[in-house]
Amino acid sequence: MIDNIESKQSASPLIRFSGIGKSFGNVRALSDIDFDFLAGECVGIAGHNGAGKSTLMAVLAGVYTPTDGRIETHGTPAPHYDADAARLAGVRCVFQELSLCPNLSIAENMCVVHPRLRGRGWRKRASTLMRDKLAEIFPGCGLSGAELVSDLTLTQRQMVEIARAFTETDTPVRLVILDEPTSSLDAHTAEQLLDYVRKANARGVTCLLVTHMLGEIERVADRVMVMRDGKLVRILPRENLTRDAIIQAMGQHVDVANAPRDDAASHTAREQATRDYRWVIGPHRRAEIDASRGEVIGFGGLAGQGQTETLLAIYDIAQRASRDSVAFVAGDRARDGVFPVWSIAQNLDVRWLGRGGMTAHETADSAGSGHSKGLGWLIDFKAARALVDTWRAKIGIRGASMQSNILSLSGGNQQKVLFARALASNATLILMDDPTRGVDIGTKREIYALVRAEAAKGRTFVWYTTENDELAYCDRTFVFRSRRVTRVLHAGECTEDALLAASFEELAA
Repeated sequence: MIDNIESKQSASPLIRFSGIGKSFGNVRALSDIDFDFLAGECVGIAGHNGAGKSTLMAVLAGVYTPTDGRIETHGTPAPHYDADAARLAGVRCVFQELSLCPNLSIAENMCVVHPRLRGRGWRKRASTLMRDKLAEIFPGCGLSGAELVSDLTLTQRQMVEIARAFTETDTPVRLVILDEPTSSLDAHTAEQLLDYVRKANARGVTCLLVTHMLGEIERVADRVMVMRDGKLVRILPRENLTRDAIIQAMGQHVDVANAPRDDAASHTAREQATRDYRWVIGPHRRAEIDASRGEVIGFGGLAGQGQTETLLAIYDIAQRASRDSVAFVAGDRARDGVFPVWSIAQNLDVRWLGRGGMTAHETADSAGSGHSKGLGWLIDFKAARALVDTWRAKIGIRGASMQSNILSLSGGNQQKVLFARALASNATLILMDDPTRGVDIGTKREIYALVRAEAAKGRTFVWYTTENDELAYCDRTFVFRSRRVTRVLHAGECTEDALLAASFEELAA
């Protein structure tokens, strides 16, 4: 591996960044970035939310024109580097926020980025290209290319976006930017992608892996760019690549040891407690979920096995029962989470919408807690500002005024706002659909601590995650396969092997 990298470094770089900077008004997003992107390597890019990773990738993809510095492609200066120049250089990108058109089929979405697919029989050619590439990257995915994107799960849309980027129609693919590509994939599908990345590298394709999954970077990256506050602070070579080294370079002092477990006494007490919630989902009682107050329930298994649908069904039941207030943290923030034309503050405190303000009970509860309050359609804006300021400090939203548009935040910081919105509510039942997608490791640990602290106060959490490590923070985990629960694992039983076995367990007839 090391000899291979040395030979790559002796060749002319595919793309060279020299002194690259990018400003948005008075906000300095990137400063003095120097880096050579070499053919046939995997470059990991790490950093906390708002460190400048996505901005740097947007410059590389030609979406943003740098304010400072120069770019060379194949050793030739590119003074007018834009999206067309990037495409001619062989650059493709899978952005963190998916860009598929939901009203079009998979094949039709191919034509959006591959305009050469036209003329007689274009639809068949596009479907064949996508079907073959999907089968190459994600064997057994079962997609034909004719499906309507709006009918796909979030995981399937992520797979389509990745396959589309690696597909060649006119210019060869030389460099693929993968911005949080596994954030919507389960462990099995993510493994398939990482295997394909190494195969692509062996063919001379460069892959840039922007991810908060440090284990993935540790496994496949030849070099790692570590960013902080818009600057490239460290380049870690393969031989010095460890998770601890990456975290140290990021400047985040977090404990990455095993997740804390409940002590035996509290676990036994919870087991003996009467279940406060019980939900029966679907025909033939395909999923029966129960929970106690103060319990954190996990949903595990391969992606697309009915976990999100079960969460939505529980939300619908809870809303109709009106026994307890319920909040939902959406995993697909672009489609189901943020209000894109609103400010950060408005997105955080929207609970009064369509409800005529708060109830008298909520108004009383909010006193002294930082919750915004209202009477009828009148809103106490002073209390609303206090709530926003409180939760901004708690979850560490950086880089923008709370009055700025929500889309001015990085994807990870947008996800923090959705999480804060749920916790800032008076909900006693909180449903979370893969809530830490695109969130950096330091913030994740803070979120885990908040969840446990709120559970200790009596709030109940039902938490679907595609990251098996996160299930260690749950008291019990319901493992799904084909929309049914195959096994319930307690905290001490929730190992990678047990989860994998339950994910593929044969269902009873």
